[in-house]
Amino acid sequence: MKQNRPAPAAFVSELMLATLRFEARRLARTDALLEPLGLTGARWQLLDTIVRAGQPQSAPQLAAALGVTRQGAQKQLDLLAACGLLAAQPNPRHRRSPLYALSAAGQREHARAAALHATWAARLAAGLPANELADALGVLQALHARLDDALPRVAGA
Repeated sequence: MKQNRPAPAAFVSELMLATLRFEARRLARTDALLEPLGLTGARWQLLDTIVRAGQPQSAPQLAAALGVTRQGAQKQLDLLAACGLLAAQPNPRHRRSPLYALSAAGQREHARAAALHATWAARLAAGLPANELADALGVLQALHARLDDALPRVAGA
């Protein structure tokens, strides 16, 4: 007897729900991980995005990289700057949108948070086959790229 396997679209729908649940749980756990450092997951993501970019970034650049609003990124940037972890620099391309770089204190805090995160990631990855993790990453990246495709329309609308 042949078993009916769900259609790929059903797997995509389930994957979307699973990623929402994963992201909510990941954010809460990241906040708990970084709380002893006085950081939140959102602030850590901004610091890490600047480090990964390899150069100072503007609020719109950071917002685009993280998939958040510019206003949301700006709020966290202002809080990080007030804590002395970021320094705003003039932006030669846009007078009203400064570039943000990690201060010396920000570099130290980022290094501490990165070490905690690396330990956590290693624990999460323990026992999971690298090829399956690579496949999962590839699928998520492919689906992410397709999110900009045309959306279906309601007939007659």
